[in-house]
Order: sequence, then structure tokens, then C-alpha cells
Amino acid sequence: MLCSQGFRAPVLGFVLKSIAAGALGLGAVVVVTPAHASSSILIDADSGKVLRAENATYPWYPASTTKLMTLYVTLSAVRDHRINFDTLFPVSPNAAAQSPTKMGFPTGTQVTVDNALKMMMVKSANDMAVLLAEGIGGSIDDFAQEMTDTAHRLGMSESNFVNPNGLPADGQIMSARDLAILARALIREFPEYSSYWHIPAIKWGRRVVRNYNPLLGRYAGADGMKTGFICASGFNIVATATRDNKQLIAVVLGAPSSTARAIKAAELLEGGFSQRPLSWLTPSLGTVDALTPIDAAPPNLKDAMCGPHRKRPATEEDDPDALPLNGASADGGGEGSPQFSVLLSALRAPTPKNLLLDAGPVTPVVVYTGPTRSPAQVAMLAAVPEAADPPAGKKKAKHRPEATKPAGVKAAAAKSVDGAPDTKTTAAKPVDGKSAAKLVDGKAKDDKAATGAAPHPASPKLAATPAAGAKPEAAAATPNSVAKPKPPAASNFQQ
Repeated sequence: MLCSQGFRAPVLGFVLKSIAAGALGLGAVVVVTPAHASSSILIDADSGKVLRAENATYPWYPASTTKLMTLYVTLSAVRDHRINFDTLFPVSPNAAAQSPTKMGFPTGTQVTVDNALKMMMVKSANDMAVLLAEGIGGSIDDFAQEMTDTAHRLGMSESNFVNPNGLPADGQIMSARDLAILARALIREFPEYSSYWHIPAIKWGRRVVRNYNPLLGRYAGADGMKTGFICASGFNIVATATRDNKQLIAVVLGAPSSTARAIKAAELLEGGFSQRPLSWLTPSLGTVDALTPIDAAPPNLKDAMCGPHRKRPATEEDDPDALPLNGASADGGGEGSPQFSVLLSALRAPTPKNLLLDAGPVTPVVVYTGPTRSPAQVAMLAAVPEAADPPAGKKKAKHRPEATKPAGVKAAAAKSVDGAPDTKTTAAKPVDGKSAAKLVDGKAKDDKAATGAAPHPASPKLAATPAAGAKPEAAAATPNSVAKPKPPAASNFQQ
């Protein structure tokens, strides 16, 4: 292993990295100084073999990649029969007060474990992570301790948790190595629930939100997992992809933008899938659990990510380095949308072909509040017309209050409470097209009665077609008139 741990000059670190990469090829392990401010690892998911590593055991602030551990602990609780996917947890004042990104549900709103996981993994909803933590662990502190104990049991020796969502905290630490171990544990222990980490988009009311992971649907074989960002960590990603029965896990921490993060992850994965004629000459790096941890404090990238030199601080939702791409999706902006023309142009130079394709249409998974609904009810929610968000950087227009609307005129679009649409006056047609139905305060109403079994919560195919003349059973109403809780004090850190 080459090591420049004792040197502080970024130039020297870059030279050593270049020499190592040229001499050793794909298998190079490079350990450089924190001035380099990045960490990455590529492993084989089946064997755990390390294919490439750079600062892989350096402690890091994980940001929202933390939610992979929240997912693991939640799935473990389901496996141990402590909860099930239909279990309802209420939004507490603490959950409602979390910093964005979040769903923004009012205090008291009930959400199933299944829906909370989907919202947490796709939208990276901080309030849903807290909802799960409090529901399963009883408190944030107790759940965080369970996360830490679970991590150490898995061999993630550098991990420590103080919250379930990755919002800024000095004690919230992981490494690229630990994240690779965690991703591998999820794949090996919970293959039947893999849909949770590769859902391309969710639909809540009229709004469609794409997954923040730009590789899904754009990199050949991509099938997970999670992104993350706070000012102190930079842009992080845990990405998985499968080709020809070979699955790889790539972790990138500390990238300067979501664009750079996606490029790095795609290049790591592509290098792992490529057949190199002299690969047998590459020294073996062992397995991921055998890498030696580094005893050091995690680098703090706050000044680089959110300092005064930037026109505006970097954020997870609105990456200032991303530019619009033709065929933008309905959510219109942010890291979750296909706004990566910079990435595509950058990839054309060093590679013989583009690694990422233009984003195509996706079928979102419907999410909702309240008890688990029947397939017919979910199908009706899926039939609600989608509403496009404004382009990135533009504020949403405020909706007129009900009192100012002309008499006899119904609202044509749902109101939004911090991202939670109101379905009070939204009309939807049944999939069979034979009877009209309306969603009133979240309840389906029609002239005829029908029943249906609740779908398996882990299944990505939630929208089922009701039989002709069928009527969905009543569903719990989504609170939409409660005052929005005040957000916490402003911070330079944003999730």
C-alpha cells in the first residue's frame, strides 16, 4: 500500500496517487492526506473482495447514507417480528421539526413502516427516519445506540451514530469501508426487500419525486442504493450495479458536487466490470472487512462546500453544479431529477462511450399516510394527475387561500404543506374507466362497494387494476389543515 499520511501538501498527494494508479492499475490502494478530501472503495458484493480503495478507512461524516443503517435496523426489526410493514407510527413534534429534506407531515400524522421506508430512501426524508427511530427504539438515543451496536456486530468498527438521518453531528461517523460492509449486508441478508433501495421515484398526491441517485435508470445495471450530503461531508453516494450475475458496490465520499459524485461512482463501477488483460498482475487487496481502520478525526469540508466562495451553499436537493437536461422529469429540478448535462459532457472526454444514458420515463411507487390500503385504493391514488414542480432555483408560487376563490369554483390542484399535497378536491378516474370516483379528504367515495386485500408492502408493484364496478374501501384521511411546525434555527448544514 502506498501511503502519504505524513505529508500535507495536496500536490504531493496527487503525484503519489497518479504514480500508484499508473503502476498498479485498477487495484491501486491510495491513502492520501485530508487535503485531498475524498474517499472511495469498490468491492465485489458476493465475495467482499476489494477491487479498488482510496482513503477507504478514513473516518467520514456519512450524511444521508446513514439512512442505510436505519433501513437495516428497521428490516431487522421486521425479521425479528418486533414490527411489521403495516405497523403505524405517528409523526412526533421532534420528527416534524427535522430540517429538510423532509415530507413535512403535521404532528400526529400516522405513516406505515412500509411508506416511511419508501419516503426515507427516495426523498431522503429526515422526518421519516426519526419516525422510524422513535417507533422502533422508543427514542432517538436508544435507536442510535442500536444502530451503533448493530454496526459493530457487522464489523463496521469505525461507525458511530447519534441520529437516524445523518443530519450534522460530531459523533455521526462512518467510513467508505464501513458503508461497503453495510451495503453488502443489506444485499445478502434482505434480498427480498431490495426494492427499497432501487425505487426510481415516489408519487405523493400529485407530486412525483425522483430518487436522488442519478445512476438508477441511467447507468447500465444500476440497482441501488443511497446518496447523502451535508456541508461537512461533501457529496456522498453508495451505488450498486449488477451485470452478468456480478454485483459491485461503489462508495464515494467527499465529492465536490453531485455531478462529480455520479461520475466517480460510474467510473469505479465501469472499471470493475471491465475485463483487463493484465488484471492477474494486480496485487490482491484482500476483503473489505480486512482493511485496517485509521485512527483520525473526520475531515470537515464545510468551508469548501458551503463557504463564501460559492454563490450559494451546496445542498442535496439543489446542486449548483448541475445544469438542465432535455427531457427533464416532472419534479423539474434538484439532485433527484435528470439534470446532468455537465456529467454527460465530462464523461465523453475520458471514456470511449457515455457511461450514463439520458433519463427516461419512470413509473413512480405510490406512497400515502394512514393505514395500508387495498390495491384498488392505491390504483386510484396512482391515477391522480401528476403536477410538475418549478425548475430548480425558482420558488413555488403560493396557492390562493380558499376564501379568495370565486364561489362555486373548486380547487384544480392540491395545496402543499411543506411537500405534502392535499387531495381534498382532486378527482381521479378508476383504472377500469367504468365509474367515476373522487378522493375527498383522502377517502375514496363511489356508489358501489368492494373489498380487496392489502398488497405486500415490500412489493414495488403496488398499483393494481380494480375489477369493473368495484369500489375501494374507505381509507384514513390525511391531516392537511394542521399548522406547519416551525423549522429549527437556520444552519450552514443542509441535508
